[in-house]
Amino acid sequence: MKVLVVEDDLALADVLAFTLRRAGFETMMAHDGLEGLDRWQAESPDLIILDLNLPRLDGMAVCRRISADGGTPIVILSVRSDDDDVVLGLEQGADDYVVKPFSPRQLVARIEAVLRRATSQAITPGPIKADAFTLDPTSHKLWLNGDPVASLTPLENRLLEVLIRNSGQVVPTDSLIDYIWGPSGGDRVMLKQLVYRLRRKIEVDASHPNYLVTVPGVGYTFVPT
Repeated sequence: MKVLVVEDDLALADVLAFTLRRAGFETMMAHDGLEGLDRWQAESPDLIILDLNLPRLDGMAVCRRISADGGTPIVILSVRSDDDDVVLGLEQGADDYVVKPFSPRQLVARIEAVLRRATSQAITPGPIKADAFTLDPTSHKLWLNGDPVASLTPLENRLLEVLIRNSGQVVPTDSLIDYIWGPSGGDRVMLKQLVYRLRRKIEVDASHPNYLVTVPGVGYTFVPT
């Protein structure tokens, strides 16, 4: 597995490279946002570790650009620890957000969890349908009555897939968190933000959803009609 580290702190970049290589990953480096995009396009890494405070191009812009192209898994690694920064990073398409200073063992564990989710998505069998909706979990694309609706990030794709497969049934919040992020990998705030991001793509009015409906105190359900 190839991991691209986009980090402008050279000393920390060396620590990350050592940690990842010891864990068995092939590691590539970039030290600013534009170089990160160039290495991503040239090398097609399996995962990106992305700092936010980057020269030449901010990490949020890098995250947004990569996520819009189809979603190489991204783990943000940043000193920005405010809830607003974490939420924004996840909204831009990141799969996980780790705050500096960090535990190398925990970082490797979270990278492996993100890669397991990405791999399981890649082998998901063909399109699934719920009335007029069709989701292709492999390409992360959604159609309504045959017309394209949205391209989804990996986490949005995983959320919508489990809801469509249980269309009309309420999926408990904790079950969704475990399915999307794995045990101890996510929380209710992260799920709420993910639901909001998905609603913005599939609903006419995200504040008054018709399809992705909250069941207070229980979880969420997908109502296809």
